Amino acid sequence: MVEAARHAAQVRSTDAIRGQFPALERRQGGFSVAYFDGPGGTQVPRSVAEAMSDYLLHHNANRHWAFATSAETDQAVENARAALADFLNATPHEVVFGANMTTLTFHLSRALGRHWQAGDEVVVTELDHHANIAPWQALARERGITLRIVRMIPETGQLDWNDFERQVNGKTRLVAVAAASNALGAINDIRRAAGIAHRARAWLLVDAVHYAPHELTDVRAMDCEFLVCSAYKFYGPHVGVLFGKLDLLQTIDFPKLAPAPDIAPERAETGTQNHEGIVGAGAAVDFMASLAAGSTRRERLSAVLEEFEKRGQRLVRKLWEGLAGIPKVKLFGPPPEAPRTPTVSFTIQGVSPEEAARKLGEQGLFLSHGDFYAKTVVERLGLAPQGLIRAGCACYTTEDEVRRLIEAVRKLA
Repeated sequence: MVEAARHAAQVRSTDAIRGQFPALERRQGGFSVAYFDGPGGTQVPRSVAEAMSDYLLHHNANRHWAFATSAETDQAVENARAALADFLNATPHEVVFGANMTTLTFHLSRALGRHWQAGDEVVVTELDHHANIAPWQALARERGITLRIVRMIPETGQLDWNDFERQVNGKTRLVAVAAASNALGAINDIRRAAGIAHRARAWLLVDAVHYAPHELTDVRAMDCEFLVCSAYKFYGPHVGVLFGKLDLLQTIDFPKLAPAPDIAPERAETGTQNHEGIVGAGAAVDFMASLAAGSTRRERLSAVLEEFEKRGQRLVRKLWEGLAGIPKVKLFGPPPEAPRTPTVSFTIQGVSPEEAARKLGEQGLFLSHGDFYAKTVVERLGLAPQGLIRAGCACYTTEDEVRRLIEAVRKLA
């Protein structure tokens, strides 16, 4: 308890954090904007934009040449790898950059699929974003592999672990599972998934896109072979990140050009990368680390994300209980006491999600609506095609903004 209190005292207040986000100065229809769209992409602090601008204006070049700005670009990319390695508890040689999580997952699936054949199996779940499903569906069509799908429990928004055990077997080559549901906020037990996968001698791929902004990600503790996440979900630009264990990155037959580097992690990266985006991804990690004291970047990140989790829990409880008290509002996903992120999805009887999002947006309350690419979740809930309204809390979300949202939904309902 003393250690937790020390960490909380070290982490900057929400008000101090908000001062670093110029987007929070925006007004819409006379209202201050409250950004509840973080699960689809967070706002960017000034330091991240400045790091990207500085790179483009003063260091912009392609890589691996002998002149100064090329060498500076090499160093900038390696600095970003080191930052993301600290963020994930990996090594820099295990950090691969790409356009986005979806592209990276397709790239990995094509590489793995080169050595799979009919009869090999991949296990995914109904709770997943389709970026963690479609690449394996493509392999089922192209290579004849079998795709098995673990059921979710619609009443709780959680995985059916008995079904998980049934789906994984001796033919399973890979288990792909989300650390947290971007549609419902449910956090999955990744250590349990790893145990099930590894007992069958299968690899584990973790989709941490929705998890990484809210919980300290640790690829060693998760015991996963691969993990993907997206910098734009944790205050950075639109860049994807793939972790792969070094021995796998060194040996997997990634599609690549013959003249391109053949050492990890660059052998898993195709073409000229988005250097400014990579710089921004590293700057996003440094932004979070700057919010607390500590002797190492990983230690500071640990303190910050521990505090983010506590603040998020307080906000999600207030939001859940407030919305639950409104007639005609129906909530989906696990309750606040269950493992979850500060993301709440709901519907309003008689008001479509799109209409609700539009009317709330007119009051400066920015929420996303639809299926959020978690198409199977919405289908299992019986809400297709309109989907859900989703409110996500980020590091800059305040209790006053949550109160505003609750009251606006009350009037709308």
